[in-house]
Amino acid sequence: MARLRIGSRGSQLALWQANHIAALLREHGHEVDLEIIKTTGDKILDVALAKVGTKGMFTKEIEEALIDKRVDLAVHSLKDLPTELAPEFEVAAITVRENPCDAFLSRHFDSIDDLPQKALVGTSSLRRQAQLKAMRGDLKIEPLRGNVDTRLRKMEEGQYDAIILASAGLNRLGLTRWIRQILPAETMCPAAGQGALGIETRKGDKETLKHLEFLNHAPTRTAVLAERALLNELGGGCQVPIGAHAVVTGEDIKLIGVVARPDGSTVIREVRHGNDPVRLGEQLGRYLLDHGGREILKEVYGESAVVPAQP
Repeated sequence: MARLRIGSRGSQLALWQANHIAALLREHGHEVDLEIIKTTGDKILDVALAKVGTKGMFTKEIEEALIDKRVDLAVHSLKDLPTELAPEFEVAAITVRENPCDAFLSRHFDSIDDLPQKALVGTSSLRRQAQLKAMRGDLKIEPLRGNVDTRLRKMEEGQYDAIILASAGLNRLGLTRWIRQILPAETMCPAAGQGALGIETRKGDKETLKHLEFLNHAPTRTAVLAERALLNELGGGCQVPIGAHAVVTGEDIKLIGVVARPDGSTVIREVRHGNDPVRLGEQLGRYLLDHGGREILKEVYGESAVVPAQP
């Protein structure tokens, strides 16, 4: 059996994910080491993610470790992994997906509808902000950064009336106490790849690829391929007001796509079915662009982005 080195961010959730994959590999007889790598996204905690002008902000330093052969594979939340990888890398496996939907968390309110007028909701995601504002234009949305524990603590301290987080991370960490509502994809479309883990390796590393093959979950991979194809067609990274959610039933793929203005004044939402994930994602992406998405994304990309200083 092989000795495999996993590169991971150091957050609580990232380490859970890396250790989860490590445990599965050890069950198959492999020896596994873990290397913690601090990424650009981990170093910039005082700027809303939507204003940080870099793609791959949670992956760049880990990919450098792959190139340098300090690690053999990287475990990512797939929604953080750019849709276009550099030619040196590939997604070797996509594991079975956790719940991809977003969760509404609050100490005092049971749902978004129960929030009082002008309640303060925390999220750093333009996608969540836009869909929230479309549902409740009166809400005040403010940035919320930090790891899951930090975000929960800020809510518990009363800094926010409610926060929106991914169900997957909360479930994985067992931090479900304050979940009041799971938001259906039809009203709060998740990010492409949300809830799925992507295992990244060096392109053509056949030995490592062979060892990771058992981690692939075909229905999840098909769903995520459709979502990422849509996101790629729109030219978006993980911090733009774009949602994509696919469900695979037999040969049928149902794909929801959303592009929205950050203020929630316009939400373009469409559902399509198909059996080829990439073609379906590209077709729905083009539809969204041609029906108002292009103008929305021009506005978003046109806003000045804060480019972080490199350490």
